[in-house]
Formats: sequence, structure tokens, C-alpha cells
Amino acid sequence: MIVVFKYLFYRNYVGLSFWPFIILRNPGLKEDRVLINHERIHLRQQRELLVLPFYLLYLLEGIVRFFIYFDAYKAYKNISFEREAYQNEADLNYLSGRGPFGFMKYFWPEKH
Repeated sequence: MIVVFKYLFYRNYVGLSFWPFIILRNPGLKEDRVLINHERIHLRQQRELLVLPFYLLYLLEGIVRFFIYFDAYKAYKNISFEREAYQNEADLNYLSGRGPFGFMKYFWPEKH
């Protein structure tokens, strides 16, 4: 279910998933198929981790990554759940072929 609530968002953030809702900053974003797919990937992650453990792991990983990078935005972008969602958001068929716990392969950052 998609809900619009513009007062919830910080800076440039426009959407978030909070089981079972996708919450958007403005109604026009309902047409952004890539954004909706990104948030649907998060809903799948939340469901397979039974919701509460997802939020606990997300927070824990965010804290650990902050102490790795000392940069909140870089830490956020490197959380495994976000890496999976960002790297696959444009593939609108991703969820149909995604295996269980697909975020696990994004846990370790890529080597450069």
C-alpha cells in the first residue's frame, strides 16, 4: 500500500518502506516505477526477516558502517539492504527472479 506523507522526510529523501507501507514525499512519486521498485525490494527484505529483525539489522549495520566510513551518507549507501535495492531498482523484474535473502551477497563491499 502506498501512502503520501511529506513531513516525514529529511533532505533529499523521497520514499521509504515501513512494512507493509511504501511512504512517499509527494503523490507524483507514485508514478516513479524505479523508486517504487526500490521500496518494494525493501518490503521483500522486511518480510523475509520477519520485519523487526530487518530494522534491528539495518540499524546495527548502519552504525557499524558509520564507524568504518565516518560519513553518514556513505554508511547509508553501503548498508547491504540499500546496496541490493539501489543496484537492482531499475530492473523491474528483479523481484520475480530474486532468491531468498538476496541482500546477503551485498553484505561485503565491492573491492576496487
